[in-house]
Amino acid sequence: METRNKPTVTLVNKGFFNDAGSASSGKGMPALRVVPLELPYETNVMEDIEPAVNAVMDDIIAGLTKPLTEEEASPKQKEAEKPQRIIFRGSLEEVNRFFYQRGWADGLPIIPPTEEAVAEMLTGTDLPPDHLLGKLISRSGKATVEKIAINAVMAGALPTYMPVLIAGVRLLLESEPGFMGFCTFGFSTGSWAPFWIINGPVRNEIYVNNSSGALSPGNIANAAIGRAMGLIIKNIGGVRKGVEDMGVMGNPLKYTMVISENEEESPWEPLQVEYGYQKEDSTVTVSYPNGYLQHWPYNANDEGILCAVLDNIPRAMRCTTIMTPAHARILARAGWSKESIKTFISEYARGSTSHFGNGGEGAAPDGLTKGKAPVPGAEQTPRIADPSFIRIIVAGGPGAFIAHVVGGGATPGKKQTQKLELPANWDKLVARYKNVVPTYARY
Repeated sequence: METRNKPTVTLVNKGFFNDAGSASSGKGMPALRVVPLELPYETNVMEDIEPAVNAVMDDIIAGLTKPLTEEEASPKQKEAEKPQRIIFRGSLEEVNRFFYQRGWADGLPIIPPTEEAVAEMLTGTDLPPDHLLGKLISRSGKATVEKIAINAVMAGALPTYMPVLIAGVRLLLESEPGFMGFCTFGFSTGSWAPFWIINGPVRNEIYVNNSSGALSPGNIANAAIGRAMGLIIKNIGGVRKGVEDMGVMGNPLKYTMVISENEEESPWEPLQVEYGYQKEDSTVTVSYPNGYLQHWPYNANDEGILCAVLDNIPRAMRCTTIMTPAHARILARAGWSKESIKTFISEYARGSTSHFGNGGEGAAPDGLTKGKAPVPGAEQTPRIADPSFIRIIVAGGPGAFIAHVVGGGATPGKKQTQKLELPANWDKLVARYKNVVPTYARY
């Protein structure tokens, strides 16, 4: 079509008009002809589809027949502006307002990325500031080490987090689930979020929490690493809310979702060993969930724990289940391994197809009558079909709750874990920041 110099028309829901413009201009087609429709999202109801299409038929015909303009025939991409070293001077409040109004923040206050702060952040890596790791979607932003450091400063990170952030960016660039996952994180209406699991000695050296409240606010490593990665994908990759990020409800997990595995108290091999690395290797693993839930076991034995998992684990493409050290020890004592638990979940966690059928021509799904409850005895299918789609880690504090990070778990056959590269000055760097830990008053 393009080589024949013919125009095309792309139909999009009106809510995705800006998203379509960003996608086309990012691919060198700033003059792509897009027609917005007044149409319910993801509908197959013909009484909605026909009038919506009929209403824009004249626009479709005009778009297909109107001669190409000069800009359309020979689209020219704008030349990238040369970045300035100093973009603003002012108070902390003024800097924050300046960054926020330009869409560079995430709604929380940022630390100004001064030359001095960025230079200090760069002590966390031996790579030069202009080293290019690659281009991040969706706007093909150049992910240089210095840009990673700038966003790390803004997020309140410490220089000791730089190896994790660089490994995280490499995961996004080098793995298909990374690229597609953050593409989903950006473009999908499902509000997928990045979930980072840290393994190996670095966990304890930078104090990544894996005990009580590991996924709650309060630990700078868990908070700042996830937040920095969110700013990196926003400011370097160009994923902006309501333009490229079209999540319907959004997702609080996008602020930060970071945990480490409690390898010391786990009776099983840690995640990095499971994925082919050595126990002495420090790694980061990523997935893209869009939900989180927790529940308690039915009894304090292996049957009570696993039956509760079967009843509560949702139907999902992927899932990461977080077992407390106490539950892991009970299961291991009864002979359960990570692999046997995954197989058990895949085989026995089932749900009715009546809730998830795909009806055609506006019909209700099989086993479901309009306005009525699902038909008893409807076919039961696995909630997670393949055991390899399930990931199990050990973390959490004392107590009886089991957690599931729903969606975007293991992706069999695709790279999902990256080994960290530590700088030559690592031991000195760790010693310099070892006292940056919360000390609570005793009442």
